[in-house]
Amino acid sequence: MQLGARYRAVFEILQEVFQDKYPADNIITSYMRERKYIGSKDRRFIIEKVWDIIRHRRRLSFDAGGLDIRNMFLVYLKDEDLDLIFGADAYALPAVGRDEKLWLGHLKDIPYPADVELECPKWLFDKVSNSSLLETLNSTARADMRLNSGDREKTLEKLRKEGLFLRSTPYSPIGICSDERVNLNNCVAYQNGEIDVQDEASQLAAILCNPLPYMKIMDYCAGAGGKTFTLLYLMNGKGKVFVHDENVSRLSAMKERGLRLGYTNYEIVSELDGQDYDLFVVDAPCSGTGTWRRAPDAKYRLTPAVLDNLVKTQAEILETAYAHTTKGGRIVYMTCSILADENQNQIQAFLKKHDDVKPLDLSVLWQEKIGGRYPFPSVDYAQFSPLVTQTDGFFVCVMQKI
Repeated sequence: MQLGARYRAVFEILQEVFQDKYPADNIITSYMRERKYIGSKDRRFIIEKVWDIIRHRRRLSFDAGGLDIRNMFLVYLKDEDLDLIFGADAYALPAVGRDEKLWLGHLKDIPYPADVELECPKWLFDKVSNSSLLETLNSTARADMRLNSGDREKTLEKLRKEGLFLRSTPYSPIGICSDERVNLNNCVAYQNGEIDVQDEASQLAAILCNPLPYMKIMDYCAGAGGKTFTLLYLMNGKGKVFVHDENVSRLSAMKERGLRLGYTNYEIVSELDGQDYDLFVVDAPCSGTGTWRRAPDAKYRLTPAVLDNLVKTQAEILETAYAHTTKGGRIVYMTCSILADENQNQIQAFLKKHDDVKPLDLSVLWQEKIGGRYPFPSVDYAQFSPLVTQTDGFFVCVMQKI
């Protein structure tokens, strides 16, 4: 593809992304699937430019004076040779007009407001109120995976022989990671189920669940089963995990993933029976604010009304967990959020309603199951973040029904 055609593809993808209706990742995948003629190098160029513009959306729109995509595009490319990109051939975007060139030439270098500088919608900037955290959430995330069999050092050596140079994660005893993007499509260790993709914070949350084979375990809001299979791995493939998700379609990926990883000892349930779960894991639907490094477009689809509905849903799910957990059993609440509304505030409200539920001391669990320095200020809950743990933003609280 010529340069102009490449940038036209970037522009067309952004036109849909900036409608803020669907995840950018889905839009990119669909666009590429419909255009199989786009080669691997062109595909990589287009995708990298799309994500770069998304990551700088607030600054670009500020400089462009609004969300007009062409104007934002011109600002983004103002230091390039625009005649090689616009109007260069039949597949390029229309040529840059005289008025547009004059407008670009008169752009002023105005200091960005703090929320614009940190690429955050104003209402979320005010809510988070932590500039250092927001800055780290604008960085790119490393690739994290976990072991599913074998020894970590031997697995790393095996991957090196495949040309994949990974290292151990800082905290998780079952994690490996890379600062570079890792293509697992042809990775033998991945295809054989020796490793699986999972952020380190999610691995650590599963370890803090402390699952044991004799327990009756529920993985509620199980999604594609990442947590389910980590729990089974931690039990050496023994025991059983019941799984549930209101969005049944999300569970469809579990069968293939489970077969690759070697697990069949889980059961999908549409209705919850009994009140005797020993371990009830709630990976609650949430704002996803902790995953902005991987999905920076998500911050623009989140609204105060959406957040209010999520907080209400989370509270209802916690009540479900309470109703179905046996005396002495544990409720583990998790989100991939950095917002207090969904995390500590949610837990405080829940504990206020139920004086027979107490948070466990996570520093003790950490020493027993993970070891090393406990990195969080509170022992009642753990708030992972790229600032504190170099992971996604992730919250976990382990409670016991007494």
